[in-house]
Amino acid sequence: MSAETQVVVIGAGSAGLSAHKELARLGISSTVIEASHRIGGRAYSEELTPGVWFDLGCAWLTDGDANPFAAIADRLGIALGRATWEAYNNPDHHRFIRNGVRLGKEEHAACRRYYDDSYAAVADAAENGSDPSMGDVIDLESPCAPPFLESIATGWGVDVDGVSCADNTSSVGELGYPVPHGYGNLVAAWGADVPVTLNARAERIDWSGPGVVVETPKGAIKADLALVTVSTGILASGEIDFAPLLPDWKLQAVLGLPMGTENKMGLAFDRDVFGPEGRGHHTVWSDDSPSAKVDVNGMGFNSVSVFTGGRYAIWLEKQGPQACHDFAVDRVAEIFGNDIRRHVVRSITTAWSSEPWTRGSWACALPGQAHQREHLARSIDDRLFFAGEATMVGGQGTCDGAYRSGVRAAQEIAANLKPR
Repeated sequence: MSAETQVVVIGAGSAGLSAHKELARLGISSTVIEASHRIGGRAYSEELTPGVWFDLGCAWLTDGDANPFAAIADRLGIALGRATWEAYNNPDHHRFIRNGVRLGKEEHAACRRYYDDSYAAVADAAENGSDPSMGDVIDLESPCAPPFLESIATGWGVDVDGVSCADNTSSVGELGYPVPHGYGNLVAAWGADVPVTLNARAERIDWSGPGVVVETPKGAIKADLALVTVSTGILASGEIDFAPLLPDWKLQAVLGLPMGTENKMGLAFDRDVFGPEGRGHHTVWSDDSPSAKVDVNGMGFNSVSVFTGGRYAIWLEKQGPQACHDFAVDRVAEIFGNDIRRHVVRSITTAWSSEPWTRGSWACALPGQAHQREHLARSIDDRLFFAGEATMVGGQGTCDGAYRSGVRAAQEIAANLKPR
């Protein structure tokens, strides 16, 4: 492959795909390359059992109908789980299970107060400008701390001592809608009309001359400029050789936004073992076993998604798929009893920290580094542009945030290029 184009877009996830579409709308030609064998990036669905889909990455459209993928799904005729909005977004429907017993009304209310007080303390710390870690400002000794700590570890992929108060406070968006037949499938259907060269990893980006040259195993691409949408995990790894090197301010932005790890385990059952009251969010912890978040029957199927994040998620991932399967079954058994074990028919487990195309789930700002998202989004010499969820403030860590970043970058590029 040897090609010339106005823009070479590196990465065919939500950001790269939306950028290509916006550039085309603005009359600017672009070539999209992707290192892996498929499009979609961290939006990826696999069939757990026939007709039952499991999203290894993003699974819910944050903010419901305000999410651009809601209109895209409607246009494509892809059903969304709008009916589950109330059941899953109401905090009172969140069950807390400690030592195999669901908390009573008073204990549940105490945990909700602890969540509110903790987030208020985090917001106060963010506003005073010091930006400590979340772990520095909350009561870690409270009996209600374990489920909150799990929610942060799974929500950010990092434990509370590594999460910036400012980054957490700027992150907005309610849970929204699930996609019964897969968010990854939705993104793939939307991006199917984008011509993408797959298995074409960007090995070297030469921006020493008047334009850029991107070298891949399939040949070189010459362009006026490049849009980089890969994760900060890939940028930090050094797998892409920039010539000349990225400036120090850009490298500091990359290193200030390392990847977190949230791993998910999908379990399918041969029947409804949850009962009419079982559907919804659960957080499970005990005195002698790890904690987890469990989403039960979210799409109307006999399945659950079990989440773990942070250091424990990375450790468990290294133990292998069977250990992840056992962990997930054990957590579900704490909620519904040991009889559910004989009804498990299949599992799928993720391994995001070792995923070669991302090296993590999403970017999480270190304490004191939340401002680096804006620096990561800045172009270099009006020739290297950047997009992706890591460049967003407000939509960080989301598929729609990545989508919006691609549109934003395309419009910035259009200000520097004339349509052909």
